[in-house]
Amino acid sequence: MKSNPVTIRPIQPSDDAEICRIIKQVGAEFGAIGDGFGPSDAEVLAMSAHYGQGANDNHNSCYLVATMNGLVVGGCGVAPFQGSLHTCELKKLFLLPQGRGRGIGKALTLACLAFAKEQNFRRCYLDTLKTMTTAIELYQQLGFTHLDAPLAASEHRGCDVWMIKTL
Repeated sequence: MKSNPVTIRPIQPSDDAEICRIIKQVGAEFGAIGDGFGPSDAEVLAMSAHYGQGANDNHNSCYLVATMNGLVVGGCGVAPFQGSLHTCELKKLFLLPQGRGRGIGKALTLACLAFAKEQNFRRCYLDTLKTMTTAIELYQQLGFTHLDAPLAASEHRGCDVWMIKTL
């Protein structure tokens, strides 16, 4: 049986075009198309410029990419929610079909939550779609609970599932 070695690492500028393609492709697969959905956010065009050390005023954020056999199969990030010092947001967990069912989403999410704790965030918010059932199951397993409505100032008006976790 051939192994598929997985690596998780911080995004690099050379990943921007591929992660943009993945976010838009997977978003479309689940109906996240147009204004009000994460794949339409301006940051998607150059994720490395918005997360981590390369980010403008956003050093307490990170975006991680997962590779299998050297090819990017997805990513996930975390950043302050609307500039909050206490609440962060899990952002843009998108995986290509070949990356699903291998624990990659869980590993990405756990790494982002660990980073958030290191940054002294107290809670983590996310929004998603009911059609993303596997992701919702993962979030529930990791201790996220459902909210009845999005947090104030949430940008993704197209989402219909909102969750939060105490860190």
